[in-house]
Amino acid sequence: MNVIETKKLSKFYKQADQDVKALNNVSIKFQKGEFTAIVGPSGSGKTTFLNSIGGLDSPSSGKVFIESNEITKLNSNQLIDFRLKNIGFVFQSYNLIPVLTAKENVEFIMLMQGIVKSERNKRSIELLDSVGMKEQLNRRPNQLSGGQQQRVAVARALASKPKFVLADEPTANLDSSSTSNLLDIMNKLNKEENMTFIFSTHDQRVIERANRIITLEDGKILSDVNVK
Repeated sequence: MNVIETKKLSKFYKQADQDVKALNNVSIKFQKGEFTAIVGPSGSGKTTFLNSIGGLDSPSSGKVFIESNEITKLNSNQLIDFRLKNIGFVFQSYNLIPVLTAKENVEFIMLMQGIVKSERNKRSIELLDSVGMKEQLNRRPNQLSGGQQQRVAVARALASKPKFVLADEPTANLDSSSTSNLLDIMNKLNKEENMTFIFSTHDQRVIERANRIITLEDGKILSDVNVK
């Protein structure tokens, strides 16, 4: 079953009076339960692609469908609601809320979903424990290292029990042990709950776990290989 599909997706930016083609006519389908790595050099369009299929960035042309919903037709409020109910994001820049603790950051999306306090409390502690952050529950982002902030960001992305997780370089600031633990958690969710993961990455450790590897270059798909 196709759960994500793009049709002739393009994104152009103006840069020094020139059009930069971040995505160039990308048509691709993803099946439910994939664990996919999107690779390619810096500037190849990986982040733009993730932001486009997640509804964070509007394409210049083309369409994005998620479970038959054409999200490129939704207005901003509809997109916010759709993302809240369906998609977990892990950003390279973390995007944690500075005034909230690690636990409060993880709880925040569940609060927006209307989940009761006892469940928010239980799930946020479990998730932070699973990424090795139980001892830092009450620390704010400025009291955490880059790697610790990344782990909180991953816990937050998983807190809403999303159908899809879009992760932009999720292991960029993690050591080998933390990366392995994080990928184990994601693999478990992928296999047990059939959660779909799409990563942009340069990290060979992530690529080795993927069951599909898509290579982007100059905004185009250079190769698309199922490896497992």
